[in-house]
Amino acid sequence: MILDFFQHPVEWASLNISPIALSVGPLDLRWYSLAYIAGIVFAWWALARMIRRRSAPPMTSQNLDELISWATLGVIAGGRLGYVLFYNPRQYLADPLEILKLWDGGMSFHGGALGVMLAIFLYCRKHGLDAWRVLDYAAVVQPMGQLLGRLANFINGELPGKPTDGSWGIIFEPGGLPAHPSTLYAAASEGLFLLLLMSALFWFTRARLRPGLLAGIWVGSYGLLRLWLETFRAPDPQLTDFAERTGLHMGQWLCLPMIAAGLWLIWRARRRAALVA
Repeated sequence: MILDFFQHPVEWASLNISPIALSVGPLDLRWYSLAYIAGIVFAWWALARMIRRRSAPPMTSQNLDELISWATLGVIAGGRLGYVLFYNPRQYLADPLEILKLWDGGMSFHGGALGVMLAIFLYCRKHGLDAWRVLDYAAVVQPMGQLLGRLANFINGELPGKPTDGSWGIIFEPGGLPAHPSTLYAAASEGLFLLLLMSALFWFTRARLRPGLLAGIWVGSYGLLRLWLETFRAPDPQLTDFAERTGLHMGQWLCLPMIAAGLWLIWRARRRAALVA
């Protein structure tokens, strides 16, 4: 089946992938929900390992346990509100109660990222921690959540790409044209590539000793990758006119301040003296 992607376009329906990962009585656990859960568990495990294995960590194990709860609330609230504000404000202004229906889908990466950053800053301010160093650690583990989330998007048949004449295209709708599997591109780049890059920088260089440097590299790199990946992705239906008028997708516009912030963080971290390990 995997080789079919490289030989001729594949109909997404023929893959027979159910969006339901597990059913227990009336309860259905969807792959997208499972991706969130697995991403959070991985982040806790990886951060705990990073704290134990490296000297002068920015937080204790107790801080980590508490911070994971704060970050979870931040990603859910931020992701949902970001989608409402950036991608579909008219629908939710007409019926604000729809905002609470998380099970109907609709999450924004940029909103989720802002939510997590705000949660980290608030927690660090409350407990007297260096927020920039905590963000550096968080930046190393975030790509795993992105990898799992994009794979879940593909399983759900969401976020189809633009039409392509390449043999690796996916036919998402019966009778439709082959389209780029943009979520798989994102899983490989925003997810796997950034996970390997950030992990290598943390474990094999002294980048972690310059507060804000790893966070800046992640923010800027994600912004650049997403800016490029959006060229393969079809705009959200309700924002097609917006993309045509402005020349960029909403996701691309939101990446421009990310790139600028990443460059600023890198510049700021390079000007400051490195910590002594």
